[in-house]
Amino acid sequence: QVQLVQSGGGSVQAGGSLTLSCAASKYTYSSDCMGWFRQAPGKEREAIAVISPGATVPHWVDSGKGRFTISRDNDKNTLYLQMDSLKPEDTAMYYCAARSGRVCATTFRDFGYWGQGTQVIVSS
Repeated sequence: QVQLVQSGGGSVQAGGSLTLSCAASKYTYSSDCMGWFRQAPGKEREAIAVISPGATVPHWVDSGKGRFTISRDNDKNTLYLQMDSLKPEDTAMYYCAARSGRVCATTFRDFGYWGQGTQVIVSS
């Protein structure tokens, strides 16, 4: 069973920072494409970035590129999303996701496994 457990999130002032984490199984972490998505009210869930197991650089999709950073803790099988210079437009529900295999995708429908989601609220 693929299980993704998220933590982090919360409320922050514009310009502040938050770090989200996604703990996965060892197999998922080392074998599957993983990514971060977000969904704002009334909008479709969209990819922020995805990364394959062997990649050194994530594939960035969202405007968070340049402000956000993805890192990994191999000992904890955990994927992180460091968000800096947050803007009110970043307010959304944030999800960690995984799909089977090394080949990545950027459409949420291509990801079969999801964390529980965590709310990020950025106030001006």
